[in-house]
Amino acid sequence: MHFKTLIIPLLAFAFLFQGCGEKSGEEALVSTAEFTLSDTQGKSYTVEKQGTNFTLDAGKDKVVLFDIFATWCPPCQAEVQHLGNLQKKYGENLIIMGITIEEDKSNSELEAFREKYKGGNYLISNKADNQSLARAIASTIGVGQQFPIPLMVLYKNGEYVTHYEGATHEEIIDRDIAQALGK
Repeated sequence: MHFKTLIIPLLAFAFLFQGCGEKSGEEALVSTAEFTLSDTQGKSYTVEKQGTNFTLDAGKDKVVLFDIFATWCPPCQAEVQHLGNLQKKYGENLIIMGITIEEDKSNSELEAFREKYKGGNYLISNKADNQSLARAIASTIGVGQQFPIPLMVLYKNGEYVTHYEGATHEEIIDRDIAQALGK
């Protein structure tokens, strides 16, 4: 009887301080990683994660908007035209990178999706690293792994500016882009 009263608290203590083998939240935020993206035209991009920052190699001195989406999602479909409008308005100062979470879409299907919903000329990545990048971004902004889509995250020179969960008015995103650009 005395043995049971001693072993149960010891086991509880061991489990409490052992954890689950995952990195702590602080360690995950400090980690670094590199993701390779490829747009539907075959051009490659590198996204570097350092702590909570995500830097797109082509995004120096620009605002980068990562749009995590799926083609079957009605709010994602509705945002396509807005993203195209914003890309047209800000031109070289803005890079919109669509990150599909679907694994089975061809480049031509993604191009057709953007054309169907009048998305203009922003980039869509169709690469295996999409899933890893989406999870890493979601973790650093605190929305968890079961995040809602569309999920749009705005960065300036790799530093987090803001994010949007679900359908968001174009005017709100426009205002935040303008502020990030100092306009």
